[in-house]
Amino acid sequence: MSVVSRGYFDGLAQAVCDAARDGERSSLLFKAESSDFIRFNHAAVRQATHVEQAVATVALTQGQRRAEARVTLSGRLDADVAALRSELDTLRTMLPDLADDPWLLLPERPVRSERHETGTLPDAGRLVRCVAEAAAGLDFVGFHAAGPVVRAFADSAGTRHWHHVETFHFDWCLYHSADKAVKTAYAGAHWSDEEFARRVGHGAAQLALLAKPARALKPGAYRAWFAPAAMAELLGALGWGGFGLKARRTGTSSLMRLAHRDAVLHPDVNLFEHPALGSAPAYTAEGFGRPERISLIERGLATDTLANARSAREYGVTANGANPSETPEALSLLPGQLSDARAVAELGTGLWISNLWYLNYSDRQACRLTGLTRFACLWVEDGRPVEPIGVMRFDDSFLRMFGEGLVGLGDRAELIAESGTYLERQLGSLSTPGALVEGWKLTL
Repeated sequence: MSVVSRGYFDGLAQAVCDAARDGERSSLLFKAESSDFIRFNHAAVRQATHVEQAVATVALTQGQRRAEARVTLSGRLDADVAALRSELDTLRTMLPDLADDPWLLLPERPVRSERHETGTLPDAGRLVRCVAEAAAGLDFVGFHAAGPVVRAFADSAGTRHWHHVETFHFDWCLYHSADKAVKTAYAGAHWSDEEFARRVGHGAAQLALLAKPARALKPGAYRAWFAPAAMAELLGALGWGGFGLKARRTGTSSLMRLAHRDAVLHPDVNLFEHPALGSAPAYTAEGFGRPERISLIERGLATDTLANARSAREYGVTANGANPSETPEALSLLPGQLSDARAVAELGTGLWISNLWYLNYSDRQACRLTGLTRFACLWVEDGRPVEPIGVMRFDDSFLRMFGEGLVGLGDRAELIAESGTYLERQLGSLSTPGALVEGWKLTL
């Protein structure tokens, strides 16, 4: 039986839920995948691997006491049922020695959700042929991950969640020399040979510019267009404590000035946590359902926060489906009015920023970020890309950049899937348009 099948999960769920005794609540958090991983170098296969794995977290609750254990599963239902029941017996012996957890909060009524989506994914042979044809003659270096991923939950109180998606993610670089490369990604549930070839071709067209000597920039303020990949880095950094309820209540959020209305963003900035837009599950590790959309910033003003169950209990508010760290999993910045097709013309003279990296806060309370430019960042003159720029460090406040500094947002949002595969394939995503900013501060 496949570890990503519904029948396998249902068998585990029944065993775990039936094991609860009077006064107890048992639960099963289930994660599984059947993934193909292919690594390329010089447009040729360098590593090909298939991984099928499943892990379960079982928990036992009695009153305000809760214990849990994580178990790697074999895929053999009888053996895995026995292993989970054994873990529950161990947890049962631990509960009397545990102190009450004052912030423990579980759903009061059964919650149910189901999402089962199948994709059109390329098999390994087709993918290799696509790369060989589209990247012929190019130094193509990339990593492809694809296949079904399952996240599911059940508890003895009647809550049931089933989340099955089939997705792919392909990250690659077209390498020129030294630190010069063009980075591209393609992700989704429905693969297109033509779209993949188009993206490779678009990157290849930029290699001629990278062959030119890099322009040395002086520190200062520049007009800059941030491509969606660069925007994803900025918004991702903003999510490190910026939107969480606990960070807001303890004064450690990077958006405290926005929350207190000491600062406002441009009216075009509308930011939401939007689980229904991406591939993330519609429930939490405790079994709470997630709203389809949570408003975080509207018309430049701070609105709601991400509240997980523990913070909700501590501060007496309603939980809204946040994860334990209260970080976004499906952040969505709504598009604006600037034409993406005319982005270079709208920029005029300034910087085209394709990617950023190594971001961190240089002043959290001022929401000031620092980081480096990366890959194909270009100098644009009179609406025409001229040459690459050398690696530069920026240091600027997000509140300034997207407040008084924001000229406008692009009219098309791009869904950027999280590419992490450490321990398991990630299902987070971020949707964002590009952005034109005046006065972006480069420091060295």
